[in-house]
Amino acid sequence: MWEVIQDAGWPIWPLIFTSMIAFAIIVERSVALRDSIVIPENLLDNIELQLQDGHLDEQALASLSKSSLSGLMFATVIENYSGTKEILNDAIEKTGDAISHQLEKYLYLLAMIATVAPLLGLFGTIVGMVELFGSFTSDGQDVEQFARGISVALYNTGGGIVVAIPAMVAYRIFRAKIDNQIHIMEKDSQRIIKLCNTGGK
Repeated sequence: MWEVIQDAGWPIWPLIFTSMIAFAIIVERSVALRDSIVIPENLLDNIELQLQDGHLDEQALASLSKSSLSGLMFATVIENYSGTKEILNDAIEKTGDAISHQLEKYLYLLAMIATVAPLLGLFGTIVGMVELFGSFTSDGQDVEQFARGISVALYNTGGGIVVAIPAMVAYRIFRAKIDNQIHIMEKDSQRIIKLCNTGGK
């Protein structure tokens, strides 16, 4: 591996740095976006049982809002359902924006890396080509410099693609997962509203 890095030259280091950032984001989001954390399986059923026994008090709502992001949404619905439709919708919208912000955390960096990595690879390719053409002198051709120029160009081109593809794939997967989780929250929130309107029955 170290020999490859040496052959790729100094332009490979920005790619290595961006790949480390991308890897860290992918690991962090893979953990943070697990359904068991965002939308716990039995949360809605537990809320239904509690609503059937009566409205949740402030302590229960505070605990619910801290339990998960979907719990935060459900607590918002329960706290505001007795108000006007405008107040409820406004509260849901604000909470939804906050939840979306948490779910999408760092994804903009992942998308940026997927876009920038090929450009960094292209920059390394240009550096390699400059070194390649610099091997031609009035005294002839420096074969070693020519070979190094090709190595720099090819390794950086490949490096940019290798970094960009996983970053873009992970970004698309995370976006789809977030959209699905938000859809589930919206559907479950409507169910909570109906339960509140019927007194939990």
